[in-house]
Amino acid sequence: MLPLINEFLFGLLIFIRITAVLFTVPLFSSASVPVSAKLMLGLALTYIIYFTIKPVGITYDAGLGIIFMIAVKEAITGMILGFSLHFVFYSIAFAAMQMGMDMGLNMAAMFDPATEIENNVLGQIFGQAAVLIFLIINGHHFVIRGLAVSFSVIPLGHFTMNESVYLLMLKASSGMFVAAIKIAAPIMVAFFLLHTAVGIISRIIPQMQVFFVVQPVQLGLGLALLASGMPLFLYIIKYILEQTENSLYDLIKVMGY
Repeated sequence: MLPLINEFLFGLLIFIRITAVLFTVPLFSSASVPVSAKLMLGLALTYIIYFTIKPVGITYDAGLGIIFMIAVKEAITGMILGFSLHFVFYSIAFAAMQMGMDMGLNMAAMFDPATEIENNVLGQIFGQAAVLIFLIINGHHFVIRGLAVSFSVIPLGHFTMNESVYLLMLKASSGMFVAAIKIAAPIMVAFFLLHTAVGIISRIIPQMQVFFVVQPVQLGLGLALLASGMPLFLYIIKYILEQTENSLYDLIKVMGY
């Protein structure tokens, strides 16, 4: 009976890490994905991974307190792995929000279920484009591959927070803003020049109601720049999303120290 209990504990710990990832990783963590679907996918992945890794020395004799602490460790491990991939989607949403603000689309804000933040219409479009590109480059595949690799690099119950993990997460969070500026730079530079020109015109011709004139110009210029620069925007988003695979493996390595 005890061997069966120990095997059940082993599978349960695997299931906890996998479900923690599925509930926090982009795409799978969306509210549009039913909880039952996440749990069923977690069970399927647990069944597959269970037979691919070596059993660890965690037994029922260790006590409920130790087993509970190990389960908490596995949940934290999964949440860190899943949440780390959100930075790239936050950077895309932030870049789109900045471009929408320059175009005067702040009033057309709505709740984005993908990032679970309020964003303008442009943020919605870029968010959906990021999800589609993520699927096209098989991003969901490398998430599952990274999850499987994590069990060999980070054995069950062996994760500890170290300085390397803090530094890597800090680097990822700061890189989010750098990536957002890279995406939004063409629009931001164009509108900086536009606002500079509007300021000069308002000083030269004080009688001119520049605020009424600049609004349609902002929208028209923004749409023209988006139409002409969309291939560039999509290429940058694709490049940033492809780098997340290396970032995920780097995080798994430092978490296994």
